[in-house]
Amino acid sequence: MSIDMVELQEKTTVQVRSTSALQQNRVFLDFFWDLANHDAKIRLTALENLLKYLKDNNQADEMTYTLKRLVDGLAHTRPVARPGFSLALGQLLSTFEDLSLESVFDKIKDKHNFLKANKKGVRNAAFGCLFGILALHQSGRIFKEPLVVLGCVQLLQNLTQQRQYLNDLPNKAMMDILAEVPEKVFEEVLFSALQADMASAFQTPEQLQLLLVALERFPRTLQPKKIKQLLGSSNIINNDNIGKLTQLLKKAAHSVKKECVLPTLALDLLKLSLRENSFQLFWNKAIVEGMLKEQWGPTHFMSFRLLGSALPLLSLSQLREVLSGEVMKQFGDHVVSAQKQERFKMAPEMENYVSTFLEGCQDVEKQLAVMVGFSSLVNQGYPVVPSVWRTVQHLQPAALRSYVAWLRTTFLHPRVDELLNFASRKQMDRQENSEQDPVYRLRKWIVARLASIMDNNQVKKDEELILEIAKFVFFHTFFNTKKPCADIPETEDKLLVPLDPNTRAVLVTSFFGLLLSMYNLPLADEAPKGVAVTQKRPLSTMSDRSLRLYRLVQYAQELLNKPTFVHPVHPFSEEERQAWDSMLESVAKLRKKAKKGHSAENSSFQQLFLLVGMHLFKAPDELLDVMNDLQSCVDKAQEKKAKKKQKKASKQEETEPIWVEVMVDILLSLLTQQSRHIRQVCKTVFASICPHVNAAALTAIMDVLDQDKDDEEDGLVLVVDDAEKKKKPVKDDDEDEEMEDESDESDNDSDEDENEEAMEDEEVDQNFKLELMKVLQEKNALGTEEDNSDDDLDDDAMMELDKSLSTLFSEQKKKTQAKRDGKAKFQKEKTLLCDYKIKVLDLVEVFVVRQGGSPLVLGLLEPLLYMIERLMRSGNEQQVQDFLRRAADIFKNQLCRSKVYCKATEDRQEELHNLLDKLMTQAQKLPESSVCLYYFSAALYIVKVLRGPPPAESKEEADLWFMGNVDVERVAGIFRESLCFFMSHRKSPLTTQMFTDMFARYPVLCVKLLDTAVQYITSGVREHQQGQACVLVLRGMQNRDVQKLMSGAPWLEFSTKVMAQLVVAFKLEGQTDRKALRERVVKTLELCHALLKHIPRQELSKDLESLKSALQSFPEVFAFKKTGQLEDTYWAVMKHFGVMKPKKEKINPAKDGGQLPTPQQLAKKPKGFLPESKKRKKHPRPVLEPAAAAANSAPAMDKPVAEKGQSKKNNKKKTKRAADGTLASQASSAKKVKLQDDRKLVKKKKNKQKKDKGGQV
Repeated sequence: MSIDMVELQEKTTVQVRSTSALQQNRVFLDFFWDLANHDAKIRLTALENLLKYLKDNNQADEMTYTLKRLVDGLAHTRPVARPGFSLALGQLLSTFEDLSLESVFDKIKDKHNFLKANKKGVRNAAFGCLFGILALHQSGRIFKEPLVVLGCVQLLQNLTQQRQYLNDLPNKAMMDILAEVPEKVFEEVLFSALQADMASAFQTPEQLQLLLVALERFPRTLQPKKIKQLLGSSNIINNDNIGKLTQLLKKAAHSVKKECVLPTLALDLLKLSLRENSFQLFWNKAIVEGMLKEQWGPTHFMSFRLLGSALPLLSLSQLREVLSGEVMKQFGDHVVSAQKQERFKMAPEMENYVSTFLEGCQDVEKQLAVMVGFSSLVNQGYPVVPSVWRTVQHLQPAALRSYVAWLRTTFLHPRVDELLNFASRKQMDRQENSEQDPVYRLRKWIVARLASIMDNNQVKKDEELILEIAKFVFFHTFFNTKKPCADIPETEDKLLVPLDPNTRAVLVTSFFGLLLSMYNLPLADEAPKGVAVTQKRPLSTMSDRSLRLYRLVQYAQELLNKPTFVHPVHPFSEEERQAWDSMLESVAKLRKKAKKGHSAENSSFQQLFLLVGMHLFKAPDELLDVMNDLQSCVDKAQEKKAKKKQKKASKQEETEPIWVEVMVDILLSLLTQQSRHIRQVCKTVFASICPHVNAAALTAIMDVLDQDKDDEEDGLVLVVDDAEKKKKPVKDDDEDEEMEDESDESDNDSDEDENEEAMEDEEVDQNFKLELMKVLQEKNALGTEEDNSDDDLDDDAMMELDKSLSTLFSEQKKKTQAKRDGKAKFQKEKTLLCDYKIKVLDLVEVFVVRQGGSPLVLGLLEPLLYMIERLMRSGNEQQVQDFLRRAADIFKNQLCRSKVYCKATEDRQEELHNLLDKLMTQAQKLPESSVCLYYFSAALYIVKVLRGPPPAESKEEADLWFMGNVDVERVAGIFRESLCFFMSHRKSPLTTQMFTDMFARYPVLCVKLLDTAVQYITSGVREHQQGQACVLVLRGMQNRDVQKLMSGAPWLEFSTKVMAQLVVAFKLEGQTDRKALRERVVKTLELCHALLKHIPRQELSKDLESLKSALQSFPEVFAFKKTGQLEDTYWAVMKHFGVMKPKKEKINPAKDGGQLPTPQQLAKKPKGFLPESKKRKKHPRPVLEPAAAAANSAPAMDKPVAEKGQSKKNNKKKTKRAADGTLASQASSAKKVKLQDDRKLVKKKKNKQKKDKGGQV
């Protein structure tokens, strides 16, 4: 039994070290302190060192002391310490075999006698005995001394009475001893001691479990005759005992309610029933009629766990019986009713049980029986287990094939009554029935189950099974059977119940999801001998490099060619059949060319043809034109390639092939389909044709992402009333939407008064108001001053008025509903459009990644920037934010930061410089810095393209000045203009970080702009800009490349300019307590501090003197504190001039004759200091004298000094002599003191209180 099993949480206290330990070695004593450490590694290290120390020294007194300390530590008050001492004692007895186990056992019993201990010590004593027995057991020598084994077992029997402290730990320890004790020892020694417990096995679950363990461990000793003598019958499980066993099982189930585990007793009884051939009696009487008849709770969960644990133990017939019984129905009821999040769910545990069984079982029939049993558990036709149940991945290939065959048979012959169908308790109480047909629910689950088997890559399935599943789903999705055909296995079994339209719709969706799973499936079988293993294989191909989708298309062609046996659900028209046949011809041509040489482009075209061909069965009207365009496009592409090979045309051509533009249009139209498979195939096809994409094709892609064109086409009008076919402008529609929002809010209010107030505040439609006034005037319902107020309308007039008003309001309600429907339709279209644009953005990303070095990439800069700018101004919808995040990632990470960029810019230098100027001009006009950052990144990208890569062979200094095709003066002028704009405007979208990045990436431009930045140290529009100018100059000075470029006279001249600006900046006027000014001064001082490190002082001595004089006035201008960023930076600068920070001397006004502190200063307490009354006083240490001198000098001393033992005795006597009232108050105060972790400190405090009070009395 492991030590960790007996660790119980409790309040921890520190063990008081005994006085005898003080005479031992310090290193030796530390071992015992480390054994009580909470860290397991420290405990193990201490144990190893202790055993090594004892082996090396081999002293009897140290061994005796070790045994004493270890035995005492077994009852340690800290739970963490007990396992350390128990393990140490067990290892000590195992290492030193000369130590007698019997003597150690006697010491444990004498030291931890819980029968004689007081009320407070019973708990620790019980734990001491238990851990002592564990130590003896871990020594490995206990079975060599039968008397010790007997004593341990008897002591454990007594410990079972201390259940309030030890729970079930003594019984577990006894089971562990019985599991290892030899049968001879059990028969000669333990049987007589345990005979009474085994005879009363039906009284408690622990005694019954003891008997079961003994039966399993010692079958020769416990023969049926002895069992009959003990219990009165040779078999434990029989009709007479089944009631008692059921009650014990119920107790065991409730005992582990909080642990949520299966009691060992239940599993042992199940194993015993299998050995005694009484499994049916035990299962039907004890479990079904006993445990399940109880109220919902632990007994039901124990039955479910017993079912899962019994799967590896049962035979095939027993499995089928159990999986079709009442326990399974109750489990299904629990799964259906426990759908809420806060409820306990048993389904994950059952899934683990089934997975464990399938992993360890190699019997195909048993695996199939378990899978069929759980799949047959249905609630009104719908199986309880999820369709994506991952236990199927542990099936053997033969079992998987049989399971798929069962699913197919159940789909064709859905006999729900033959399955384990049930209704939950709530459904039975409310007499609820599902609105959906049970057959439809069952078939829906089966199709989803087949798709999940295909989608799970961990399932062991071969290519043949994959195609069988795909053909089965495809056939029943788009075809019906006329006659059986031997060549088509799907026609051999007819549907028992015809497929309804809802099932057809589910099949269509599942089939195209299954095609996506086939596309992503890895290679199932090993490659044939003719194919190289290391050769890269594209997606959706089989081991022979043929496409899985092509096999499915061949199957569809076979079905179309046999109209006498099958007929399609929606037959092809002549035009559609012609498109299908042309598709097959194109695929055949592509396959012929693929045999000559494989290419990604060829495979992509095949995938696209086949996928569009399969979608002809779903939506032929939408894809017929796409198929024809795709056919002509691929033909032109192949012809163009052939002409290139024959004529060997030059690289530069007048016009690009038009087929690329057509192909891009086809891909854009296909992306409108709601299919992930089409999306992936379109990406693959576009990646293969990226080298052929021209500017027109790329413009077509970006036009789709252009929101302005969409707004012009779709955002001008909105249909309001379909019946009247009227249109309203967008401006009026905004007002209508506000009315709808207000009306929705008024509808949601439950209070009538609030509704009336909301209606009063609501903006009323003027047309409706006029119509209402007209109706009231016609019926004379509006009173005037001339009319008599006493005259009322008669009943007939009131009825006519009510009818007119009801008609008017009903029409207005219809108009409002039409507006709402139009708004919902508009929002749906907007969502679909955004989703479509996200798909199109995939093509842009593919082109940027694949063709990063193409000059066409430069044409994407402006469209992407405009798109990001528009999205920044759009709403906060999640879909819009995802679109923005995706576009920004492509622009910033895939485009601007890519290591692959266009390097052929000889012919486009002027165009790129103009583009740079345009972008920086637009960046200055932007309202937000977040958008300006992307414009600035695009500008830096253009500079990188213009510069190009440095030459391969160049010196380091020349490499720093290299800028390629960049017109340095022009580019520097552009950035200088932006810098001036940033420094001279209060609100600017430009930031300091933008220019800092530019300085770091292009030191040459940094050198050109530093002079401009220096000017704005004093001429910035605000203190903020002046401080940012200091930051820019500082970052430029710290750049090592800039230092190399400006070395010598330029650096000296630059330093002079900076120093002159600093002298002017340090002349402060006006208020100096403003935050902006202090921040600017700090940045100026930081620049000054960096400048003084990098300047030649001899050549700039005059400038340094002026700078020093300007700085010396700072302490007078600013009220310096003891510490702070401004103060610390200032004194760091002055340190370069030899001026150190002055130290303040502490002055005592009383001694120096100064002024005494004021009462206000005395009243103000300094922070972080204790008052004098709270400070600890230092007492002089007494000098130890001989005993005689101490006795003579005792009367003269205020506090006599004695030995430790005497002082303790005197203290005790003083407390006894104290007055009764003092003792009573002392006791009451001691009760109020809280328990602390350190008992030592508490004891010292109590002794001190006793001394003080005794002296007072």
